[in-house]
Amino acid sequence: MATTVMPELLQPDASESTGHPLDGIFRPRSVAVVGVTPTRGTVPYDIFYNILSSGYTGTLYPVAPGKRSICAVRAYRYVVDIEDPVDMAVIVFPADVVERALEQCGRQGIKSVIVISAGFREVGPKGAQREQRLKDICAEYGISLVGPNCLGVINTDPAVRLNASFARKMPAAGRIAFLSQSGALCTAVLDYARAKQIGFSKFVSFGNKAGVTEIELFDYLHRDEQTDVILLYLEELRDGRGLIEAAQRVTRGDNAKPILAIKSGRTPQGADAAASHTGSLAGEDPVCDAVFREAGIIRIGSIEEMFNAAIMYAYQPMPEGNRLAIVTNAGGPGVMATDAAVSAGLSIPRFAESTTASLRASLPAAANLKNPVDVIGDARADRYTAALEAVLADPNVDQALVILTPQSMTDIDAIARGICRIHEQAAKPIACSFMGAADVHSGVRLLQAAHIPHYILPEWAGDAMASVQQIRLWRRQPIGQPTLLPVDHQAARAIIDSSSPGYLSEDQALVVLEAYGLPIPTYRLCPSADEAVAFAEQIGYPVVLRAISPQIVHKSEVKGVTLNLTDADAVRGAFDRMHHHLASVAPEAEIHGMLVRGMIPDGYEVILGAKRDPSFGPTLMFGLGGIYVGLFKDVTFGLAPIAQATAARMVRQVKAYQLLEGARGGARADIESIEQCLVRVGQLITDFDRIVELDINPLIAGELEIGNAVADVRIRLGD
Repeated sequence: MATTVMPELLQPDASESTGHPLDGIFRPRSVAVVGVTPTRGTVPYDIFYNILSSGYTGTLYPVAPGKRSICAVRAYRYVVDIEDPVDMAVIVFPADVVERALEQCGRQGIKSVIVISAGFREVGPKGAQREQRLKDICAEYGISLVGPNCLGVINTDPAVRLNASFARKMPAAGRIAFLSQSGALCTAVLDYARAKQIGFSKFVSFGNKAGVTEIELFDYLHRDEQTDVILLYLEELRDGRGLIEAAQRVTRGDNAKPILAIKSGRTPQGADAAASHTGSLAGEDPVCDAVFREAGIIRIGSIEEMFNAAIMYAYQPMPEGNRLAIVTNAGGPGVMATDAAVSAGLSIPRFAESTTASLRASLPAAANLKNPVDVIGDARADRYTAALEAVLADPNVDQALVILTPQSMTDIDAIARGICRIHEQAAKPIACSFMGAADVHSGVRLLQAAHIPHYILPEWAGDAMASVQQIRLWRRQPIGQPTLLPVDHQAARAIIDSSSPGYLSEDQALVVLEAYGLPIPTYRLCPSADEAVAFAEQIGYPVVLRAISPQIVHKSEVKGVTLNLTDADAVRGAFDRMHHHLASVAPEAEIHGMLVRGMIPDGYEVILGAKRDPSFGPTLMFGLGGIYVGLFKDVTFGLAPIAQATAARMVRQVKAYQLLEGARGGARADIESIEQCLVRVGQLITDFDRIVELDINPLIAGELEIGNAVADVRIRLGD
């Protein structure tokens, strides 16, 4: 992890620029605040005063029509009146004036603008039209725009010291970048971080995202030498695929940085979503969970949890593994921490004999020498430091957690100082939980000042360490390029291009799947009972009959399927009965005939689905299928097309994977063939934009000698 560098306070010049389009936002040599007023306690005044008083190393220009000066700084009537070049403008005029101010910025050659003002898309159609005009002006003049409706931008780099926001105070410098769509949340986060002594490298409220989005900010922060970890609060996803692709670039490679994200809000399902399992299960939220994970984004549930993980990563070395040693002066919290750590996926290892011997020599006879180490309630700093040094030296330990409960003989500050001394030399991460509030306050401040992560509850420490493990394991996963398999694209296109919007008939859908190499049992559409019997005799019994009608999507609901027909009389009788029944329950349905195929041998039922998500684009789903898919919702998602390695991860992410592996003596399914089927479905929905939803439910997953087979399929086409 990079160490904090404190360069001399120098005004940035072009030679120091990274050459990134957002340098004008984060490293401007000059800033104009457009729309300043002299009234203290207002947003326009506070923005100007924050830049002026935060130690900004560039040149500041107030634009305040009708005013000679603001805070003793000469004011300008219009931005075009400024004689010198201006790198960035911060516009704080009311919404109905912003358009004219932005136009002037464009004419003045200003390429970077932050619009703080509200009153745009968030207020309705009229505001949306106003925001679109801002976009048009930015496109005309090549302006990078942050906002509108935002808190602003902060860069704590000592070479810049820019607080172009109306936050109450400039935050301390640190290794964490925070990006938020909500300005109100930003003020709360800054106050929270100040109390915890958490510093920031960059702090950005991007509001309505009319210009700069989280995607461009990811790219900038990936190159930023002051940033080690990126935090994101997001309310809407307009370009989910772009975000995922940007995140994969950030979280991989030599300069990899973790992204921790809170994604709030839920997207309601459309009225037609219930027509397929994929449509009903692939809402924005579950898809976010899966594709964020595949992009290396750690999805977090709360601000507290986000910062708990961020400080663990930003200020501690990456652990070699998940093995945790616990040192405590109270048995109960030690046991609770152990339970929480194991539940979070960490391991509580046995110590090496040399470690146990060292602990025995340093601790009283009543102490527990096993993991967790209990140094006993009357422990002072000497016992804590001896125990911590011993467990950190153990080859079976990757990281350590120190728990303290304040008792009458506990020298809290001395223990904290001892931990700080060990931390300075330690190559393994250390976290602490000094439990309580008032009594431990001064010790906690010592730990925080030394950048040792502190958690009110030891369980929170376990969760934070588990999040770091997710980052560590993600970086070890193979990605690879999307796998492209040989397919008959022309045969599939012939069906899709000639079909109307809506569901393909089953026989058409089977042709499409067969063209893409999916395992389809031999079948034939038979318009008469005689043809059905003849085909059944040809392929051998037992067989299945499935009614084919454009008006019948869910066959089982209208008894449009008959299984396990063992002779000609059974086939003929089933054919006639199904025709008669469908005529009574679905008189409007046009029956094209009965699809006849052989019975598929028993196996595990899984679902392979695909959906064209409005934000993420072609999206894949895999999980437990058949009647269980809606009941257990044991599914996961990925973005199509996918690599073979991604397909393997998707299959292993569902709980039903244990069944496929042959749990409790069952036969192992042909898992590799399932993975290839997922790759093929991903290739199919990527190749054809008209495919809106696709369900293969179930795919019967047989053991290796038998293989897999598609038992049912639905494909819905758009315009």
